[in-house]
This record gives sequence, structure tokens and C-alpha cells, in this order.
Amino acid sequence: MNDHSIEAINLSKKYGTFTALDNLNLKIEGSKCVGFLGPNGAGKTTTLKIFTDLIFRTEGKALINGIDVHTEKKKALAATSALIETPEIYPSLTPNEALMMVAEQRGVPAEIRKKKIEEALNEVRMEEWADKRVGKFSKGMKQRIDVASTLLNDPEIVLLDEPTTGLDPRGMAEVRDIVKNLKKQKRLIFMSSHLLPEVTDVCDEVAMIDHGKLLAYDTIHNLTTRISGGGAVVEIGFVGMVGESGIIKAVESVKGITSVEKMDDKNLRIRFTGGPEAQARILTDLAMLNLGMSSFRASSSALEDVYLNLIKETL
Repeated sequence: MNDHSIEAINLSKKYGTFTALDNLNLKIEGSKCVGFLGPNGAGKTTTLKIFTDLIFRTEGKALINGIDVHTEKKKALAATSALIETPEIYPSLTPNEALMMVAEQRGVPAEIRKKKIEEALNEVRMEEWADKRVGKFSKGMKQRIDVASTLLNDPEIVLLDEPTTGLDPRGMAEVRDIVKNLKKQKRLIFMSSHLLPEVTDVCDEVAMIDHGKLLAYDTIHNLTTRISGGGAVVEIGFVGMVGESGIIKAVESVKGITSVEKMDDKNLRIRFTGGPEAQARILTDLAMLNLGMSSFRASSSALEDVYLNLIKETL
């Protein structure tokens, strides 16, 4: 683990009598992706704006790598990039031209700007479009350029505010794949979202917020286990039809599995007892049964159960 960290200490933000953020205490450390979950108006964007000093907190502190962003802004944000409330790129510019402007603004040394832009475009898989006018791009392509802009200063910490909002399914999948790749670069990614399948697919941990208050922060596994009363949930896909080949009975026979639910003709949802070690053993046992298993993934519905259990007043 490295020393990348984001920390909110008694962080509050008020607009007159309205409390947008209420005494938030949250510390995130290491190289991973943390999903910031909550309904619209929960305080997610407010939190990210305070951490980038776009708005000033009413009370408390916002620290990046232990440095207060309000008293030592330049030092705190030196190794940080953010994409908040997705900005529009001038349609007459090319990605190279737009990113050159951003690189200059962020103080990237002139002698390495071109190299950093090439690397960023490659990371978001837009290098073939580097000299095309942005005005002709789809929204997903523009979003990938926006994500590229956050990478020009080789950040240790990346803050993303609902990066897939408004995209079609293909665009959403492309941006999720990019975020997954960012995780491999030893970065700390703090990503707000209200899309539960997206967070399940991309993130390692989840912080849930509602009405400006932090409700929970833990790994997805620990949260889903806690709310489900000690059992974790995963979804299993099969090549064959699960109802016609004895697959369900075979899965039920595996030690540790407490329930099996048919989702559709080729997918089951199982609950099991134990932690990651038990999950690894169950996966091995299922593979040895040679049932034609094609996928084994955390259940997005399990995180939905946690969300609906914790966030009730908004419904």
C-alpha cells in the first residue's frame, strides 16, 4: 500500500439554512477505486468540489495526502486530477489542441506536453482521433477526452463525478473499462455514482451518503455480507440451460452455499457463508464439477439490497 489518501474531518457545507454536507468523516487510503454512492442531492458533488477547492467548506477539513486543500491548495492538489460536472470541449478543437490547453493550464512542462498528451490519449484509446474535430464526436468519445485531461499531470489521485452519466450503453462500458485500467496504475480513484451495477463492476470499496451524512464505508463484500445477515451473494453464468441438466442440484451440493436462485435460463444467484477464502474455495469446487460455468461475479443486486436498506428516507 502506498500513502495516497483522501480524508474528510468533520466536513460540513451549508447554504443558508440548507445543509448539503453534514459532519462528514471519511478516510480513504491506498491504490484502489472507491465508489461514492448516493441518490441525487445526497452531497456527492458537493464533497468532490470541496476536495478540489471549487467551493469552500463551512466547517471541518478536507485533506489530500494529509495536506489541507484550503490552506495549501497548490501543494495538496499537485498530485490530484478531477473531472467534475463534465465540461464541454470547444467543438472546433481537436483532442490534441484541447489537451494542449489543459496541459498548459496545469503547468505540465512544455518539453513533455506532447508526450503526456499522447500517453493520455492512448490510455483512453482515442489516439486515432487525436487530430479530428471534437464537434463530430459522440458524447462517449468526448467523455473519454475529458478523462484523458485528468491524466496529463500523471496524478496519484483521480476524482470522478458520475463519469458515465448521459452515455449510451457502449459509452458507459468504454468509460468503465478506462476506470478499471486506471486502477492498475497504482492510483487512488474516488468516483461518485448512483449506478449500482457500475460500482459493483468497477469499485473495490463503497462509501454511501444520503442527506449529507455518511451511512457506511467498507468493501463491497463486507457491506453485502453485513446487510444479508452473514451471507455473501454472487452470480454464476453457465454455457448450458441451468434448468435442464441438473446444474441447480449440483450447485446446491457445494459446501458453504446456503441458497440457489435461478435468474434466467443460464444464470444463477447464490448465497454462501464465509469471506473471500470461502468464495475462492466455492469457485474451485464449482469448476471441478465441470458444469460449463462461464462467469462468476459479485451480484449487483446484493449491493442494491444494501443501498435500499440504508437509504430509505429518499424513496
